[in-house]
Amino acid sequence: MVRASATPQTAKPLEMGAKLLCKWRDQGVKSCEVIERRQNEDTGEWRYYVHYEGLNRRLDEWVTLDRFVLGGCVSEEGKFTRTSKRKYDHEEHEEEGELDLATLKEHEEATKVKNINRVVMGQWQMETWYFSPFGKEYDGTDVLFVSEFDLNYFARREQLERYLQTKCKVFHPPGDEVYRETKEIRGELHRISIFEVDPKEQRIYCENLCLLAKLFLDHKTLYYDVEPFLFYIICEVDDAGAHMVGYFSKEKVPSMAEGGGEYNLACILTLPCYQRKGYGKLMIAFSYELSRREGKLGTPERPISDLGLVSYRSYWVYALLEILAKHRGSVSITELSEMTKFRTVDVVNTLQAFNLIRYFGGQHSIYVSPKTLETYFTKAKANWVIDQSKVPSWWKPYALRGKAPLNLKSMD
Repeated sequence: MVRASATPQTAKPLEMGAKLLCKWRDQGVKSCEVIERRQNEDTGEWRYYVHYEGLNRRLDEWVTLDRFVLGGCVSEEGKFTRTSKRKYDHEEHEEEGELDLATLKEHEEATKVKNINRVVMGQWQMETWYFSPFGKEYDGTDVLFVSEFDLNYFARREQLERYLQTKCKVFHPPGDEVYRETKEIRGELHRISIFEVDPKEQRIYCENLCLLAKLFLDHKTLYYDVEPFLFYIICEVDDAGAHMVGYFSKEKVPSMAEGGGEYNLACILTLPCYQRKGYGKLMIAFSYELSRREGKLGTPERPISDLGLVSYRSYWVYALLEILAKHRGSVSITELSEMTKFRTVDVVNTLQAFNLIRYFGGQHSIYVSPKTLETYFTKAKANWVIDQSKVPSWWKPYALRGKAPLNLKSMD
């Protein structure tokens, strides 16, 4: 049992590792652990960096003493069980590819405190979620200012403004435009483009992209070893330029996954200001379009983040139901895998997760009820479906280009 007593701001600070109750987002109090503390040199006031039990680390934050319920306590009986933690938390990972406990502990210790609080990028200001190794000179930065077209970053707004006026002359990611389509998103038409960027040609851009992404991805370890990958940047396009919405990376020479198939996606991120619009699933769909063009089965690298897994399961079930809703007669798991380019393990796991496999007459069969179709298919707004005609005919995936690189150009 850990008990806290009322303490003046200038008196002895709360202990590191203390388990306390803390007021949380106007939703009552939650159990938390103090994992870091800092004192204001001018006022003597202490601030505490806390992790809320059972919640994802993206919700860790700095709080002042008045947020704690001093005199309250957290008992051993109040701890979350593994089952209740997963139910309470949004964090859900597939077991395959999970980081081992030793690696996870080392990672969390090294990245336990966010070093940058907010990012300003274009018209958006976003609260960060995790630590990113921008360099010691940026530790404790409240706001990081990022040039949205080339991803150069600055500690002060005036530095960014001067850079945009004098040096930044680009208005889209520095790569080849490999997809262009106008889509209806939430009742509005948006021009969407996807650019392929090779770090062999644009190393600094890709390094900056990885540093930015780490602010929103917990277990991302790729910072500077970017050359083995290709980066696909999805953008909303208007008269001012192509504004980055998110990206995914893919190994140039993919490794094989357990259960069949190659890894067709390494990291994926939709920036917080563009989430819940279907962009994550659009990038997933494009990664499978690459697998289709390569004639291979694909799957994402593990571990998959909690938000990534939600997008994948939503995409997998929609794609499978699209086939099953139109299919007449029996269809095998292998046939579904070949039609979707999902590896068979992902097909089976998805069917099981959505209760689409039933036991009839001594054997397992795929069963799709009208209610399932209504819930996961007919009501879904599939603005993430890839129109194959919108991929330029002269473009080929990296694996099919041979030894001589193609001289690719943006679509006119």
